[in-house]
Amino acid sequence: MEHVKALAIKGLMTFVGLFVVLTLGFNVSLLTVLAITVVLGAISYPLGDLKLYPKTTNMLATTADIGVAFLVIAVIGPMFGSNDVSSWMSAGLLAGIVLAVGEFFFHNYIGNKPLGDNKRFRTSYNH
Repeated sequence: MEHVKALAIKGLMTFVGLFVVLTLGFNVSLLTVLAITVVLGAISYPLGDLKLYPKTTNMLATTADIGVAFLVIAVIGPMFGSNDVSSWMSAGLLAGIVLAVGEFFFHNYIGNKPLGDNKRFRTSYNH
């Protein structure tokens, strides 16, 4: 149940951030924003939030989220709309930065939950 709640929070946060940047800033359709939200969540939640973040720092995981958002938007974006790759790259970078703000706080939220490989949050001397 904790994963469902975390995914809902991340999905809503991602959708709102992408809507503001992509739809309002770059005139990307709502359906495209929804599709990118789903793909981005499917990649970044299991790999970044559940695997990378618990083993590193919040800042490193947040920086990785910027890179993942940039890559996903720059690669997938042209499949849904114009083929102007430079425009999608700009949108991806800006969206990654906007999403990073939310991700920083989201990492603090999931850090307090029994999700993923949160071994760094447990005190253990056995490796």
